[in-house]
Amino acid sequence: MQRCLVTGANRGLGLAFVTGLLERGARVLACCRDPARAPVLEALRAAHGERLAIHALDVADAAAIDALPAVAARHLQRLDLLVNNAGVLASGERFGNVMAAALAESFAVNASAPLLITQALAPLLSLGNKPRVLCISSQIGSIAQSHAFRTVSYAMSKAALNMGVKRLAAELAPRGIIVLNVHPGWLKTDMGGKSATLAPTDAAHALLGLIEHARVEDAGKFLAYDGAELPW
Repeated sequence: MQRCLVTGANRGLGLAFVTGLLERGARVLACCRDPARAPVLEALRAAHGERLAIHALDVADAAAIDALPAVAARHLQRLDLLVNNAGVLASGERFGNVMAAALAESFAVNASAPLLITQALAPLLSLGNKPRVLCISSQIGSIAQSHAFRTVSYAMSKAALNMGVKRLAAELAPRGIIVLNVHPGWLKTDMGGKSATLAPTDAAHALLGLIEHARVEDAGKFLAYDGAELPW
């Protein structure tokens, strides 16, 4: 996994992925919506030089996704690992206050974008060394474990992502591209909040280990960061 692309790379888990991959010696294309507001990424680029490139990407913008393969080819030439990490959560959702705009944004970012980005980058993945795609889902997207009406935009969009990953895995496994769906744990990030239990660096380390050692028969599985298989 020496040529890697990470979305949502400016903070939290995405930034931890970028840092961990750079520590492994990889070349990384770090994508985020507003690089001008990503000082830690800029510091990493200063420290690692040409091994890190930063690209402005709004994953909800279809034209930006269409342009992404050319950018990735220029910086990486091939793609060994794609991390679909970018996500949004409409906080405070309860029955009676769910907004159509929140649902639309959640589906665009959390469900549609990973599928469209993977589709767009499939030719570069086909050139990769044991190519893999890691999609960051959530246990909240498990229908079997759903028992309350809260954060419904996020939950529904992650459930949709789970289906997208299953379909991507079925399509890409015969091409040698392994697609894995993962729950990263309850993370100490802006999204996870102060009560969370797991540091992003620890989650990124565990998830990189999972995807690196994934086998073809693991394609399309829904796994927790510790390797436990989760119910759909």
